[in-house]
Amino acid sequence: MGVMSDNRVENADDGFARAVLASSPNAVVALDRDLSVLVWNPAAERLFGWTCDDMIGRRAPLVPEELVVEHNAVLERVRTGGPVSLRTKRLRSDGSLVDVGVDMSALRSEAGALLGYVSVYHSLENDSAARDRGARRARLVRRLTDVVGDINAELELSPVLDRIAGSLTELTGADAGGFVLIEDDRLRLVSTHGLPDRLWGATADLHTSLVGKLLRTGKTVLLETGDQTVLDDLIWSELPGLHTIALGVAAVGGRPYGALYALFAERKAGHIELELLELLAGHAGIALANAMAYQDAVRQRAHERAVVDASADGIAVLDGMGFVRQWNPAAEELTGVRADEVIGARPPFPLPAPGEKLTTQLPCGRWLDVVSAEINETAEIVVDFRDVTRAKELEEAKDLFLATTSHELRTPITVVQGFASTLDARWDKLSDVERRSAVRTIAERAQALGQLMDHLLLGARAGAEELKVQVESFDLGERVRAATLGMPVLSDRHRVEVDIPRDLPLVDGDALATDILLGQLLENAFKYSPDGGLIRVLAWAESDHVVLVVDDEGVGIAPDDRERVFERFVQADSGDRRRFGGVGLGLYIARSLARAQGGEVTAHSRPGGGTRMRFILGIAPAYIGSDTPNR
Repeated sequence: MGVMSDNRVENADDGFARAVLASSPNAVVALDRDLSVLVWNPAAERLFGWTCDDMIGRRAPLVPEELVVEHNAVLERVRTGGPVSLRTKRLRSDGSLVDVGVDMSALRSEAGALLGYVSVYHSLENDSAARDRGARRARLVRRLTDVVGDINAELELSPVLDRIAGSLTELTGADAGGFVLIEDDRLRLVSTHGLPDRLWGATADLHTSLVGKLLRTGKTVLLETGDQTVLDDLIWSELPGLHTIALGVAAVGGRPYGALYALFAERKAGHIELELLELLAGHAGIALANAMAYQDAVRQRAHERAVVDASADGIAVLDGMGFVRQWNPAAEELTGVRADEVIGARPPFPLPAPGEKLTTQLPCGRWLDVVSAEINETAEIVVDFRDVTRAKELEEAKDLFLATTSHELRTPITVVQGFASTLDARWDKLSDVERRSAVRTIAERAQALGQLMDHLLLGARAGAEELKVQVESFDLGERVRAATLGMPVLSDRHRVEVDIPRDLPLVDGDALATDILLGQLLENAFKYSPDGGLIRVLAWAESDHVVLVVDDEGVGIAPDDRERVFERFVQADSGDRRRFGGVGLGLYIARSLARAQGGEVTAHSRPGGGTRMRFILGIAPAYIGSDTPNR
């Protein structure tokens, strides 16, 4: 016998397949992935009344409207699992219904890709028992449709699980039911119906359970009947008389998520119950996926809201028209505008173009850096703004500091340069007195330059927290007397009084740092009382520290400036630099030196006008608890 060519073999195979389909007593219908008819054999023509030419390439109108939900669930089961067999009703071409049994399976390529579906139908009209079962099944399927709608109406995960467990016993006639989650290699009971509440949360090993057995079969449902020793030990002992367990796998995203248990003790379970369980499990997977997606969305929204509310930056969300829809707590604090005042209105500051930054000032004087970005999907605008007032003030202060420092340096340098040039050009023509006077002036101006450099260096070290002090016991009264010695003759407009008790206790601190600090306080007292008056220095012991005050009768300090004067590059009033000179570092250095040795310097208004600077240092340990003078 000769060997046939490949084409002849293929033609023979095609002819054989057509002969099989034509001879089959059962209706064979093959659909592509879009549910259009690919195969419609003669038995299908006889059963449903449509010819092959009527059906090929179009959707077959076989499924009654009330069974569409069931049909979709079966297709999903076939696509993700294995073959499904069921009894149902289908439409004929004359509009009548026919009871049929159908075996449905997936049509796949050699590589396993889904090509469509194959259904094999046979009529059940002559089987009265089948008709009764079909009628009962039809009622249950209609009820299933209602149950599915009820389950899908709930979006919270826990209520969805409870409704699934309750619907399970209603549809299958089971005596009890439950839903278990698959958590790695464990099962956890998360919903029950007809079982004791104490079982909620109980766990079991996945591999030794009926769920594990079902997963190993590759099927989606399992009916287990036998003695109690072979039934799932997670729940069997809590239902006396348990003889049958039906369970179905609920998949989410194509992967097993959990399983439904139907427990039978008084009633019997059969194919209809197993079929309904399978259908319910399919719908349960869809409902669970929806609930989980909703939960994720709620969780994500809550997370985003928590981040926004906890942000130190002001954050606003505007709609496409530019009206505020969200206004976080930091936005209220930064602008002073409450959320209920701005929601539905425009923000109380101008907006930059998306991707750009705008620095703007609020009516209250606060400066903000504002940026914005557009959400393309929603046309909303997210606005982020932060307080840069401090940075703005520091920037302005630094600019003023540079200008002032330049002025402070230029004056003595100009004098030094002038007198040095005069000495160089006219040395022989000047008298000895004139030359000595010029050199003295140069020395004085050089000393002033040195003091200015010392202030700048101390200010830089204090800003970098690099001030070094050596704490030890010393006599503060002695330091005050030395610092004020000779001061009464420095100015004919000022009087200096020093009131320091002889038995003032020793203090703990750095003597050199205190000398610099006292010099700055006294210098300020002279500088800021240009019209003269009394400068008084007092000290006394108080509790565990010594208090020293320097009073003057000068221009005073406004209440709002009592803290600002201790900041770098700040003087009490913007005009003070022009009036009194200096770079605004003196009191900043004084407070930094005080704190470095455990003390403090504060500014106060003096009764009757002027300023009181208050300096405290801790009493040396040897003096604490002894009788010390109080003031």
